Amino acid sequence: MAHKRYIMHIDLDSFFVSVERLDNPELIGKPIIIGGNAQRGIVASCSYETRKFGVHSGMSSRDAFKLCPDAISVRGNHTRYSEESRKVTKIVEDMVPLYQKASVDEFYIDLTGTDRFHDPYKLASQLRQRIIKETKLPISFGLASGKTIAKMATNRAKPNGQLFVPHGSEMDFLAPLPISAIPGLGESTCQKIYQYGIEKIGDLQKVELHFLQTVFGKNGRWIYEKARGIDYGEIVPHIDRKSISTENTFMNNVSDKRTLESILVSMTEELSSKLRRENKLASCLAIKIRYANFETHTQQEKIPLTAAEHILIPGIKNLLKKAWNQNRPVRLIGVKLSQLCTGSYQINLFEDNEQQIRLYQAMDRINFKFGDKTVCRAAGMEIGTRNFNPFLRD
Repeated sequence: MAHKRYIMHIDLDSFFVSVERLDNPELIGKPIIIGGNAQRGIVASCSYETRKFGVHSGMSSRDAFKLCPDAISVRGNHTRYSEESRKVTKIVEDMVPLYQKASVDEFYIDLTGTDRFHDPYKLASQLRQRIIKETKLPISFGLASGKTIAKMATNRAKPNGQLFVPHGSEMDFLAPLPISAIPGLGESTCQKIYQYGIEKIGDLQKVELHFLQTVFGKNGRWIYEKARGIDYGEIVPHIDRKSISTENTFMNNVSDKRTLESILVSMTEELSSKLRRENKLASCLAIKIRYANFETHTQQEKIPLTAAEHILIPGIKNLLKKAWNQNRPVRLIGVKLSQLCTGSYQINLFEDNEQQIRLYQAMDRINFKFGDKTVCRAAGMEIGTRNFNPFLRD
């Protein structure tokens, strides 16, 4: 007989804000905006006191400060967020058999089968209490039969709460919620559903599968199942890629600085795009140079967590200056980004203006749709990619 599934979703409440308050208790209870100021930037995170005014992450800082003029602007500290995230991951790893790290502050945990020896809700509660005790960070969780309901239960439990949706009560739990509460249901799909007078999930539960498939095609079944709490999504075990790298071997040895820099720009762009696609940030960059006699040199440096090439490229160019003996022709050159952690690339763009962030997002969308290097900086286009052999290293 199959075990009942027990899926736990945990989320560190206003994670960046909570870490800032750990380091500066004077910020407790005050409206906080992280990631920009009144003139420029994007909101990376904000406190609940600020959200009351309609501020949310991803909003331009200019708009956020119009809504909440009294908010305190905090620049943010990527390294600290990464440190605290690692502490939580270590506790989770120590207490549960299987987990998936969905982002820097969010986890899915599979407690299926633990009910033979423990009460899964009690075990989930103990995990939450241990995280609170050891990190002093507020955290919420939801426990349910699948990932979707668990995440929605966490959202209902916030801030700093917990909620169990017992097996068989999924539809009752969902019924009073707005359809926009379903994770993954986009704004345009919601608008289309509203046109049929459907606003609550309970209304959506009464709609026949055939109708939804007629209106939404393949997505019809997905919507039908989500409205009923049907979710077979598995927990993907957490395996962190530690580094990402690429290198290029020249057909003829190169001793021209401009050529080497162009290749490095192209490689760095490709790696940073992959980081953003995988929701990763790097905190160490390295360059590898192999001369004609196969003598190989590497140079690396620590950097604040980032996935933005306008930060990475100057760093790589600087490493080239340090590592390369300019009297010697180069046979191979490589770039490596390492000490990766999971996290939205927005969190490292505190210095960016809104246009810069939109540019990255547009570039990533085009490259994802039509293939890497469809759009890139002009500097990266000067060298053909005939001998460009990227590889990934775990």
